[in-house]
Amino acid sequence: MNLMRKLSSRNFFVFNLVLIGVIFGFSLAFLSFSCTTPRSNNVAQAQEVTPVVIPADALSVAHGLQTTLRAVTDRVLPSVVEVKTVSVQRRQQGGAPRFDGIPWDFFFGPRRGPEGGGQGQDREFRSRGMGSGIIIRHDRGTYYVLTNNHVIDGVAEIQIGALDGTEYTAEVVGRDPRRDLAVLSFRSNARYPIAELGNSDDVRVGDWAIAMGNPLGEQFSFSVTMGIVSAVGRTGGPGGNINDFIQTDASINQGNSGGPLVNIRGEVIGINTWIASNIGGGSVGLGFAIPINNAIRTIDEIIRTGAVSDGWLGVSLVDPDRGTLTSMGITDGRGSKASQVFLGSPADVGGIRPGDFITHVNGNEVRGSNQLTQMVGNIRPGDTAIFRVIRDRASMDFTVRVVERTSQIAADSRRLWPGVMVVYLTDEMRTTLDLARDAEGLFVAQVISDTPAAIVGLQRGDRITSVNDTPVNDLSSFYRALRDRTETELWFSFIRGDNTLESLRFRR
Repeated sequence: MNLMRKLSSRNFFVFNLVLIGVIFGFSLAFLSFSCTTPRSNNVAQAQEVTPVVIPADALSVAHGLQTTLRAVTDRVLPSVVEVKTVSVQRRQQGGAPRFDGIPWDFFFGPRRGPEGGGQGQDREFRSRGMGSGIIIRHDRGTYYVLTNNHVIDGVAEIQIGALDGTEYTAEVVGRDPRRDLAVLSFRSNARYPIAELGNSDDVRVGDWAIAMGNPLGEQFSFSVTMGIVSAVGRTGGPGGNINDFIQTDASINQGNSGGPLVNIRGEVIGINTWIASNIGGGSVGLGFAIPINNAIRTIDEIIRTGAVSDGWLGVSLVDPDRGTLTSMGITDGRGSKASQVFLGSPADVGGIRPGDFITHVNGNEVRGSNQLTQMVGNIRPGDTAIFRVIRDRASMDFTVRVVERTSQIAADSRRLWPGVMVVYLTDEMRTTLDLARDAEGLFVAQVISDTPAAIVGLQRGDRITSVNDTPVNDLSSFYRALRDRTETELWFSFIRGDNTLESLRFRR
């Protein structure tokens, strides 16, 4: 009986388990059915949405551009090189720099060996740099590379790295610091393509622009970026160069210097040189390239002679503001003003005088001082050029024979005539200077040292009222009096504070 009771209990327990399992399984099946039914509807609804079709003509245009960019890259990139440099500095032991913020000698004692000696001896410190370059010529096993002067300025060693990974020792053929250009050479029996140089005068805002080079060092070597030409004729830049730059939004960073800016035909239109940067030194998307036409004469002269000879006119140039131009009777601001003229210079001999506003050189329009400096520099020494100027509201031409520019003659301020820069007094200036509303004279903004104006005693802040006893009350009369000067004398009447004075007389 007990056994039967145990079996019955066991059977009842098993029966309950089976019943629970059936109910649970049925519930899962029901839930599964409930959940999958809407999902099936979603799939059906998704299948009813018409897919977006990319227009065949648009896709063809995009593929065409992609094919073009690939072809340009394949054509030009093998001509791009790495320019690896080593700079060497020698310092005394006591003046050694810290390494990663650690004063090495304090903790470990003076270092000895190939890079340093004992206390008080010179030590050699080597720093590495990297830029870019472009192969522009080949002659009997010698390849010539164009790069920026600032990439190789002051370095002790230069290596050229090609796209195939081969490295060569490079030599400096010549440099052009005024245009921030340099030509290097290396010898190789390998065959490297020569980049084709375009015509940067044809570049227009909105053109495609492709930058190639080695941004941020070897990790990103032989990079290619694309953008457009954002502007042309930009001036300024570091180092006081005389270029008018092509501006682009193609990504350019440190290390791109010396690399090519290329058009959509694979022609080099510029040499990437500098970037507008924020305080941290990073790119803000504004890059600038030297127009390749600025470099063609440099390339030819350096390869032929190892140096560049620039033309020299013998004037000091300024870009006057609108108010100054108006006071001189000039309505079109395109040009550059000769504020000073070197005595005995080509400009002086040719008839150009202080105050002349130069508008054209050999029929080509002058847009500003930087461009005029570049135009004169490109004239071969000994050649003549026709300079058109505006003087006393009249246009006139002067034929000038340009001579070779040297650092000595260009820096000899003793020959600058007259050596003073003046501005006319406006009501705003009178208020700022606390002058009477009817105060007269031309305000002396600058006196250049060692010039006639400095020798006779003019100072900044003086107000000139006459030149050689000729009253002057505006810029036109001031420059007219200078033109009417004798060849041997110059003196001024001026107001200093509450005193009316007369300067010494300058005699040549």
